[in-house]
Amino acid sequence: MSMHIAAEETSPRKLKILICLLYYVPHYTGYTIHVQDVAEALAARGHEVTVLCARHKNDLPRDETVRGVRIVRLWAPIRMSRGMIMPLYPLALWLFMRRYDLIFTNTPMLETALVAVVGRLTGKSIVSTHHGDLVLPEGLGNRVIQTVMFEFYRVLARQAYRLIAYSQDYADNSYYLKPFMNKVTPNYPPIRVPEPNVAHAAELKAQWSKDGGPVIGYSGRFVREKRPDLLIKSLEVINQKYPNARIVFAGEYDIPYEDTWEQYQPIVQQYKDQLNFLGLITSREAMANFYEALDVLVLPSDTECFALVQVEAMLCGTPVVMTDTPGGRVPVRETGMGLIVPRGDHRAIGEAVIEIMQNREKYVKPREHILNIFNFEETINRYEQTFLAAAENSRIKLPDWHRVVSALPSKGE
Repeated sequence: MSMHIAAEETSPRKLKILICLLYYVPHYTGYTIHVQDVAEALAARGHEVTVLCARHKNDLPRDETVRGVRIVRLWAPIRMSRGMIMPLYPLALWLFMRRYDLIFTNTPMLETALVAVVGRLTGKSIVSTHHGDLVLPEGLGNRVIQTVMFEFYRVLARQAYRLIAYSQDYADNSYYLKPFMNKVTPNYPPIRVPEPNVAHAAELKAQWSKDGGPVIGYSGRFVREKRPDLLIKSLEVINQKYPNARIVFAGEYDIPYEDTWEQYQPIVQQYKDQLNFLGLITSREAMANFYEALDVLVLPSDTECFALVQVEAMLCGTPVVMTDTPGGRVPVRETGMGLIVPRGDHRAIGEAVIEIMQNREKYVKPREHILNIFNFEETINRYEQTFLAAAENSRIKLPDWHRVVSALPSKGE
């Protein structure tokens, strides 16, 4: 799939874009970073961008502008699994939507059906980026949540002007996207990571490594769908060749809506001398140094729509072991910078780590090679072009509506 768009194709027309999602920065996940980068890049190009989201922490401002993007945070007193409920959201949507050229929403999100309804009432086009099918742990309550969320999504998808997928591979395998393929546009996510501080990264590696042994990284939440237990179990294979290996985890590990941390304590304790948990890292510079300090990054997920962190690692010179998940396997396939292993197979993960450690030069590619495939400006260009087309669609709808109103007889007729 070609992702190249010439910069001169961008339009001078300035848009008013309303972005709807649940969490926005300083809530840090690949999802929120994706939206933040799109919002700030479009604001830098002169578009008016407003984010309507939940006030997920009480100490956050209700209304502020950050790097050209206005952020309006709504009261969200009720938590439900990963989500939050905003009682004033219907009114806020109605008041905001009428003032904007188009709506950019992001799924999964509880309020997707509401966005669709208000979009239809206001005549505004909706573009939605899908950040991954909702996958929750087993249990009746979670099954109900998944079913309801999917039905809400179907309402939105039928109304949407375009649906953005992280890749064609993910779209072809997504139970959310497959029924609406005529509306799907693949667009690689925006990925920005600074060049690492090599000296600082070397200090980190010396700190994390034992007797010069390999440093294996994991970047992400410690949740069941990402299968951190498989990476830990892979040490039984890795230790046969590298008994002094260490695994360093970057990301939240005691997640409030899952008991994964507690459930995996037996294996965590079994290998505790080889594990290092750093917690959440919010600085991009710090993350770049983290990647540079690794010998290999491993993503053992059962499901993954893309995993931005693997491209970030590649841009810092670190190869990746990725499970064979639709969407998640795309960066390794496209760059050749790593290995793809079967899902659920800790032995295959361990063997892949050993293979990369023994032949690392074979898997390391130049930064320019990665940037040629996953280019930030090209991704923003595609978003901008899609939004411009969606705004034109909004403009077509509204004059038709006004003609209908003007054709109605007045009181004197």
